[in-house]
Amino acid sequence: MKCNPFPLFFLFLFFYSIVDGKKPNLVFFFTDDQTSSVLGCYGHPLAKTPNIDRLAKDGTRFTNALVSQSICWVSRTTILTGLTGRSYGVPGNHDMAKPEAVEKLYVDLLRDAGYRTGFAGKWHAKMPKGWKAQDHFDFFDPIGRNPFYKKQADGTLRHETELIVDRGIEFLENQPSGKPFALNMWFNACHAEDGDRRPGIGHFPWPRAMDGMYEEDEIALPLLSDPEIFEKQPGFLKTTINRERFFWRWNTDDRYRTNMRAYLRMVSGIDHAMGRFLKALEEKGLAENTIIVYTADNGYHMGNRGFAGKWSHYEESLRVPMVVFDPRVSEKAKGQVREEAVLNLDLPSTFLSWAGVEIPERYQGKTFHKLITDSKPIPWRTHTFHEHFAVRHRIPAFEGMRSNRYKYVRYVDQGNYEFLHNLRKDPKELINLAGDPKHAKKLKEMRELTDRRVEELGGPLAEKTTPLSLSTYPHSKAAATVANRPGSDGFSNLIASGNRIRNWSGDPRYWTKKDGVLIGTTDGSLKMNRFITWKAATVRNFDLRVKVRVSTGGNSGIQYRGTSRPDLGLDVVTGYQCDVVADKPEYNGMLYEEKGRRILSHTGEKVVVDANGQPWITGNFEVKPFKPGQWHEYRIRVEANHHRHWIDGHPTADLIDLDEKGRLMEGVLAMQVHKGPAMTIEFKDMRIKHLPDDLPIRSAEEHPIPEGSKGVRPQGKLPKGWKAPEFSR
Repeated sequence: MKCNPFPLFFLFLFFYSIVDGKKPNLVFFFTDDQTSSVLGCYGHPLAKTPNIDRLAKDGTRFTNALVSQSICWVSRTTILTGLTGRSYGVPGNHDMAKPEAVEKLYVDLLRDAGYRTGFAGKWHAKMPKGWKAQDHFDFFDPIGRNPFYKKQADGTLRHETELIVDRGIEFLENQPSGKPFALNMWFNACHAEDGDRRPGIGHFPWPRAMDGMYEEDEIALPLLSDPEIFEKQPGFLKTTINRERFFWRWNTDDRYRTNMRAYLRMVSGIDHAMGRFLKALEEKGLAENTIIVYTADNGYHMGNRGFAGKWSHYEESLRVPMVVFDPRVSEKAKGQVREEAVLNLDLPSTFLSWAGVEIPERYQGKTFHKLITDSKPIPWRTHTFHEHFAVRHRIPAFEGMRSNRYKYVRYVDQGNYEFLHNLRKDPKELINLAGDPKHAKKLKEMRELTDRRVEELGGPLAEKTTPLSLSTYPHSKAAATVANRPGSDGFSNLIASGNRIRNWSGDPRYWTKKDGVLIGTTDGSLKMNRFITWKAATVRNFDLRVKVRVSTGGNSGIQYRGTSRPDLGLDVVTGYQCDVVADKPEYNGMLYEEKGRRILSHTGEKVVVDANGQPWITGNFEVKPFKPGQWHEYRIRVEANHHRHWIDGHPTADLIDLDEKGRLMEGVLAMQVHKGPAMTIEFKDMRIKHLPDDLPIRSAEEHPIPEGSKGVRPQGKLPKGWKAPEFSR
């Protein structure tokens, strides 16, 4: 009988982990869609992440932490199984894990070794039919992001980031004395809310404790924002989902800055929540024997190269933050910055190593525990393998090898289209050397390395028989054409039939829907105007038609090109407004600016707003009354800086806005319920036609203000004897 002695390596691990009689606790913080560049410890000039920075200062920070496949569920399943997607996947359906691959996760092996295991947060691993995640943990609480804000028993809203840490602290409170634990807190942040395309808190909802952060900071545009960088991409990368989502998130300077501030608040929100957990860990007396790992499931294109998402071979997609804090290491090993290439694939092996558990032979990663404990260089891998085959009909599949100097990939469904980048001389990956004869030898070498690794991992992908579905061509800046497909007349419906509220965000205390009618109600106790916001897109130039009915005494409005103001409340919007006022013809259909310049045009006034924000009456038309309690069609047409309103085909406002500083050219669409008396406001048959982005701006030369024009009467009580100013050159 052949003897199989216990390897000396594992004797060392055993000694390392229990020399003091204790196995270390393991805490795994795992974020979503986060590049390493948005943390203070990685050099971001604005990011406020003091808790993560402290872990890096006293622990180990990796500068070359990478994922084997840059998409959520594959990265997560890779960590759980210790296998690449190509290896754990079912033939013909690589997204789905094979039963034998997930029979025993790394947490099962830890539990077998005496660990109490816990999970809270985003799961999103695609497992076989009948497989139950909760069977693999002692504590399991999946928390998704739809929506990010969860309603609590007391009626308040709590962000999922905070809830996940709440569950983590609860796990600590119930931890038996003397028993080691392995706790996973997998955040949904910083993933965008894909169904909500309103910039800022709509698209990147942050915990409310972060309100106001970064508001005054100057946000630099993406490093690789030059349009020429995008134009040099091969055609199959220019029409992928990465490009589609670019138009949702980053395609204008204003949208980029708004979303970047929101994204940074999400990052700071994670750090803030982690601080609460670390404090609880210390208070429980567990900090000195707890190893903490912080990393992300994939990188993220944030406008760089004209992309938004994570589905590419570029560093923005593959590179992630990784900070490891082990309180037991020597002083020499604290505060390390390691350049070795570590993978998400390495994490389960490393967790098991720390726990003194034998690593299964099937695992394809390496344990990097020595990189944490040893301050000196140690022998390490020279190459890493990367691939992408998820959502293959919309995302081009690739495979390839990366060293510290070179990266090679081939897009297998595009005739093995090849990239070769010199990461040292060209860290931004702007030059493809694959066609350069001077690099033919290196190209051949990297190609052969890839061939060998593909065979080791299970062989080539099955041949794709269907063409790549092109996701997008350039859309309007407002991205509204992405959200709603128009009919033959060019109009899209914004309120679906039935009773379910879709694509709208508002407080259910004030907003309901019945038979395709959006209904706003107040009981007279409302102290601040509240809104329901169309979240499928922003609006820029458009023609909107909607039927409105308001009760007697009611006061409402149609908000457009608005700005969400979470600092004032989750459902507060500022911006242009077409007023709906039942009993006051001089206000019904006028142009008002909520929490801005206020009344810009009373009903019946043709107005030009000068460069300083002063509105001047340049003409008039008849003011007609419209009965409350009846349906009336409101129409708003906005072309660049020209705004027009109608009720039942009768003009109520016509305004040219020359105030460059005060005017808005893009924003959200929202409906209002007004503070004051009890009222009901109803909207139905809401249709919008999106007009071209490049409509001409009306100029002062084209629309001169006549001498002697009167200024628009401002809102509020005016001084006794007030007289409207007169325009004079």
